[in-house]
Amino acid sequence: MCTAIVGWPGMGTHKHLPPPSLEELGLQSFGMPGERLSGERLLKPKKFRFQLLSDFIATTFDTSMRVLDVGGGKGLLTYLLRQQGYAACVVEPEFQILPGKYKDLRTNRRVKIPKDETVPRISANFAVQHAKDFDLLIGLHAHGSNLKMLEAAARYGKPCVLMPCCVIGEPTTPTPGESWFKWLVMKAEEAGLGVEYFYLNFKGQNVGFIAR
Repeated sequence: MCTAIVGWPGMGTHKHLPPPSLEELGLQSFGMPGERLSGERLLKPKKFRFQLLSDFIATTFDTSMRVLDVGGGKGLLTYLLRQQGYAACVVEPEFQILPGKYKDLRTNRRVKIPKDETVPRISANFAVQHAKDFDLLIGLHAHGSNLKMLEAAARYGKPCVLMPCCVIGEPTTPTPGESWFKWLVMKAEEAGLGVEYFYLNFKGQNVGFIAR
């Protein structure tokens, strides 16, 4: 379970500051300040983050890439990426079965996942060496793996997509009063990686960056 961070609505308090605003990152929101959003521009529930990230990946990276979904839990993101055409695999120490269904946001319909469906898995905590056999690393709120993913991206020249949530399990963390998000960006830049910011249209911690 994620430790709360100061300034995130409904998430309590924590010693680290929240991620920067969209304006600070130079990103344009889906609506103007005070505008009432509707339809596709309306913020979606957090449970749809896998669909939204899968679509973002598909519009940003070539489908010929081998993708490693770090700390991917049940493997829904991996499943969706495989549906997009990627050779995707999840690395996760605890085996979890795929959910039985998900909502296709394009058709607004529920899609059933066959009971016997599986995705490729590496049953372990992510290690830097895992990156050797993949072309793209993805960490959607990947507890304890953010710094290792940046190290892997720098060592093997593999792009890395991070949507950092909290500092649980990380070997090093920023000092109290610093932003975990900004600190990770600094670590990426210190490793010689370029950084591109993005955000997805769901409620909660929805900003991320690509390091490559």
